[in-house]
Amino acid sequence: MVGSVPVGGGAPISVQSMTTTLTSDVNATLQQIAELTASGCQIVRVAVPSQDDVEALPAIARKSPIPVIADIHFQPKYVFAAIDAGCAAVRVNPGNIRQFDDKVKEIAAAASAARVPIRIGVNAGSLDKRLLEKYGKPTAEALVESALWECSLFEEHGFRDIKISVKHNDPVVMIRAYRLLAQQCDYPLHLGVTEAGPAFQGTVKSAVAFGALLAEGIGDTIRVSLSAPPVEEIKVGTAILESLNLKERGLEIVSCPSCGRAQVDVYTLAEQVTAALEGFPAPLRVAVMGCVVNGPGEAREADLGVASGNGKGQIFVKGQVIKTVPESMIVETLVEEAMKIAADMGIDPLADAPTPAVVTVH
Repeated sequence: MVGSVPVGGGAPISVQSMTTTLTSDVNATLQQIAELTASGCQIVRVAVPSQDDVEALPAIARKSPIPVIADIHFQPKYVFAAIDAGCAAVRVNPGNIRQFDDKVKEIAAAASAARVPIRIGVNAGSLDKRLLEKYGKPTAEALVESALWECSLFEEHGFRDIKISVKHNDPVVMIRAYRLLAQQCDYPLHLGVTEAGPAFQGTVKSAVAFGALLAEGIGDTIRVSLSAPPVEEIKVGTAILESLNLKERGLEIVSCPSCGRAQVDVYTLAEQVTAALEGFPAPLRVAVMGCVVNGPGEAREADLGVASGNGKGQIFVKGQVIKTVPESMIVETLVEEAMKIAADMGIDPLADAPTPAVVTVH
């Protein structure tokens, strides 16, 4: 467990992010946590690099609507402060905490008494110098050896409430590291491609790595690390889990990539439908198709769909054509029918929901 969120042991995969505010700014941090929570974030991490941040932790941990993990680097004393502050968990990076190994006994005792889990977070960019000298660079084997060594130190003191991450910016190395780790321990694993990059690149890297591992049953929590607002991390992480059927799907837009057969501006139509249904609360699959080759079949398989051509659109609901409308009326007709379907499901169409995932069908 991390606070109220179950982790490992067959529990659902949870989506995490990290605040970008100064933790010492309590109001700004809590505001960002609220935004993350509304986007579907289940656990949030906050950086604790200074004493001012430490002093802000009690208020943040107490007022946050989701469990807060304190992210500790360099100063072992901040681990104890985070535990005392009521944080749901503490993340430590052994590679850059001086004399960390000497403090393990005390940390284990404090965390055990407070029932606070410890995440041992090993990063390629801050690997222990001894392991860099041994392996020459941050290989998958080096990351795993670092994590398991630190686990062994906690285990010597009877502490096993541990979660592990072994992050690398290269998805290939990251995947190998987690596979090795899963073979050698039973601790819950937090997946992440560290420093994944800007939104597009980071999304691709994370989707590839998470998809490979989660499909093998490896991973208990995830964080998509993007050079983008943290809410975007939650959107991508949620979409990844939904695409693997590891999370109940929300609104999903299925749209064709367009080609020479298209008789409608599919790009614009798909964007308009996505914008019109953003925040829609019902778990609907909506197909927006631009020609008569795949269009009718995809629209028929969706809960709601349109197959467009010759300035018109055939509207499908639950596999049946219910009407044909002019191209100018496609978007408003889809919205009207979506509202009817939601009402039939007993869902308030005006309630909030996650941003729809967009899937391209060839």
